[in-house]
Amino acid sequence: MTKAGKIDINAMKKFVNKKVGIDIAHDLNQDNPTAVKEWIPTGSRWLDSITCRGEMAGIPVGKITELAGLSSSGKSYMACQIASQAQKKGHFVVYFDAESAIDPKFLTNSGIDTKSDFMYIQAVSVEKVLETIEDLMMQYSETKFLFIWDSIAATSAEADLEGDFNPQSSMAVKPRIFAKAFPKLTIPLANQQCTLLLINQLKTNITASIWEARITPYVAPGGKAIEYFSSLRIWLTKRKSKAAFVVNSSGLRIGSEVAVKVEKSRFGSEGRTCGFKILWGNKVGIQDEESWLEALRASGSERFKAGAWNKIFDAKGKEFKFQKSQWIEKLQEPEFRAVVLDIMDEEIIRKFESEGKNFGLEGENEEG
Repeated sequence: MTKAGKIDINAMKKFVNKKVGIDIAHDLNQDNPTAVKEWIPTGSRWLDSITCRGEMAGIPVGKITELAGLSSSGKSYMACQIASQAQKKGHFVVYFDAESAIDPKFLTNSGIDTKSDFMYIQAVSVEKVLETIEDLMMQYSETKFLFIWDSIAATSAEADLEGDFNPQSSMAVKPRIFAKAFPKLTIPLANQQCTLLLINQLKTNITASIWEARITPYVAPGGKAIEYFSSLRIWLTKRKSKAAFVVNSSGLRIGSEVAVKVEKSRFGSEGRTCGFKILWGNKVGIQDEESWLEALRASGSERFKAGAWNKIFDAKGKEFKFQKSQWIEKLQEPEFRAVVLDIMDEEIIRKFESEGKNFGLEGENEEG
């Protein structure tokens, strides 16, 4: 003690850490182990703008994130976009695949370097995936990993593999495993700055209450542990107001048009929404820039006027006119692009931070 009744925080911190054997005591004014120090872009600027209140974010490093969606909503494609961005930031990607649906060409088309900082692992059981994650972090303690689990809904527990086909014989096995595993992994993930991205499947909420079904039309399987321990939950659903799929000139499906909702966020942005197209043809990825026009429309900004000729205005009132068909071409002009990004940042990030307003997809907020 330095004075009577006054405790030396540094001395106390050293005492606790020495007693336990690892660094668990921290002075939050100097070293906050719970703070997000880095974000991995999702591939969508609009989505990155709404995952954290007041800043351009994405997927939080050192945390657990759930990416759930309906069938053919683009979950795996989006996960690969995140993996590509993670590699650019120096993360080693470990991809656990339970659906045997990933091939090298698809990964390469997604921008992933499969020859460096990437490992593919078959997800043979829930227990083996969790043990492998723990073992890799212990063996390679200096490596920042991005673990992608595709998908937890399709991965069987060992009790399921060893038993019969009666669902009653192994009911709620996976939720109990998750309830034990996630508390065990949470602190090591944060301390080593590793990230766990859980891919999950949304299912229709079958309930006797019509009112509950309208409020919560979808649920994600896996139990409450996923809900509790995920710092961020992003849900993808097919757009209601437009066709669910993107088709080419020949009528072939080459992508999906999705509505996105931040189902949960520990960063002050829960309930916010956006939307974009995900392509899975020869070109794989999110049509990011195409979605910016809808973001401007949804923002309600006075600096954007919709019409046959759309108009945007810079901070000094200078006018820029364009038609919808010219959007991508106009974005190649540096001055025009800078104005668009400034409006998006002002309306989606800065105003939300100060006013708590939610600019999202019209008519989509009630849908997962």
